[in-house]
Formats: sequence, C-alpha cells, structure tokens
Amino acid sequence: MSKSLLVETIVAEHGLTKVAANEIVGTILDTIVATVKKEGKIALPNIGTFQVAKRPARKGRNPSTGEAIKIPAKNTVRFKASTVIKEAVAKTKVAK
Repeated sequence: MSKSLLVETIVAEHGLTKVAANEIVGTILDTIVATVKKEGKIALPNIGTFQVAKRPARKGRNPSTGEAIKIPAKNTVRFKASTVIKEAVAKTKVAK
C-alpha cells in the first residue's frame, strides 16, 4: 500500500482531512524509523517486525570491468512479516 493510498483510506474511514491523515501517516513512519535507529527493532502487532541486521564486508566484482572490489560492512533493515499477513497473502490469487 502506498503512502497516498494509506492516506486516502484514513480520510475515507475516519472523516479526516487529507492534511491531518498525511500528518498521522508521516508520524507513524517517522516513529518506526526512529525506533529502529535507536533500539534496533520494532514489532508492529499483526504486521511484522523491522530489525537492524549487520551485513559483513565481502568481496565483489565491478560488472563493467570485472575488477575485484571490496564491499564494506554495513547495517541494513530486515522485515519479517507476521503470521496474519503471511496467511492473508497465501489466500490471495496470483495475477498472471
């Protein structure tokens, strides 16, 4: 769901203005980012968990030249979907 679709849904279901709904969605997303940054993890009930994961340094290749390069270690974010979402997705038909 894109941010604009989320805002439109909040407007339709709760009778808020687009500005108010956009501020609410922005606050939620900012809080998720800040919590993951500060605590390393945030669990959202019935949605899933965002967690910091460490990616180790590794060797790679420049696809243009084939030259070996060093890829530095870095932190990244992983998302693990909740059982509720996994079961909902499993029941949907796949578009062909």
